[in-house]
Amino acid sequence: MIKNYSEYKNYLKKECGDIKNNWFIIYYLKSYFEFKPTMRFLLLLRTCEYYKNTKKGSFNKVIYIFLKYLKYRLGIRLGFTIPENVAKKGLQLPHYGTIVMNANTKIGENCRIHVCTNIGTSGGSNQAPIIGNNVYIGPGVKIYGDINIADNISIAANAAVSKSFTEKGVVIGGVPAKILSRE
Repeated sequence: MIKNYSEYKNYLKKECGDIKNNWFIIYYLKSYFEFKPTMRFLLLLRTCEYYKNTKKGSFNKVIYIFLKYLKYRLGIRLGFTIPENVAKKGLQLPHYGTIVMNANTKIGENCRIHVCTNIGTSGGSNQAPIIGNNVYIGPGVKIYGDINIADNISIAANAAVSKSFTEKGVVIGGVPAKILSRE
């Protein structure tokens, strides 16, 4: 969760490249003209988080609502439904395509999420998955329920993960998911 301006810049530096200027609009236009829509989405996501968590006052609320609208529109075009304050810094979205996350999900640092991924609750519960740091989530993965995924885990394509995996550094996959290999 972004709590101040220096954290905001660190998030952007990690996800969008080197930040040499303090102006959001310059990076937004740069990502627009370089046709980097996933970078533009991450920039809007992190800026929305910054305004939601740190800025107070009616003018900043108007800016937040406008940025949230831009994020929503771009998310519809790209297929992303990623709420604010879900992922820590270093989130990687290499391709655009359907990615749906529940607002109660918690994702650690440096996670890579591929297309057609759903991360959410199960059976009417409000408990969503907690995913550790440096987790690779392949295309088509479904992660659901009150579960924990440890650090440094790779989840193979089209896996259905409905139970916790606490052993670090393993590859899991299958329907239902099981450990396929260890380091």
